[in-house]
Amino acid sequence: VQLQASGGGLVQAGGSLRLSCAASGDVFSINRMGWYRQAPGKERELVALIITEGSTKYAEAVEGRFTISRTKGEKTGYLQMNSLKLEDTGVYFCYADIIRNSDYDAGYYDGMEYWGKGTQVTVSS
Repeated sequence: VQLQASGGGLVQAGGSLRLSCAASGDVFSINRMGWYRQAPGKERELVALIITEGSTKYAEAVEGRFTISRTKGEKTGYLQMNSLKLEDTGVYFCYADIIRNSDYDAGYYDGMEYWGKGTQVTVSS
């Protein structure tokens, strides 16, 4: 299983970016998918999370500006980031809790956590 994150870049404050997270390989289903970020000198923090049923969770700092989405059954999720601020700068990591086909066939229904390589988001003034 691999997670491929894309969509990062340089944007001016107030602008928008859309991140994508694509899962590939031995994927049966995705229980949860989300984004974490890490700013220089800071710990990695949760940005947004979406679970299979469509429920979402956001960090207070991005509530109302960011939207996470993933169509049930699809292997790609998105993070739409609007009204970006300087403090949104950081490396954004895609995360997913995935049940593999091989595990499901063997009767194991608990997912495993996977992480993608980070994508840099830089917001300038």
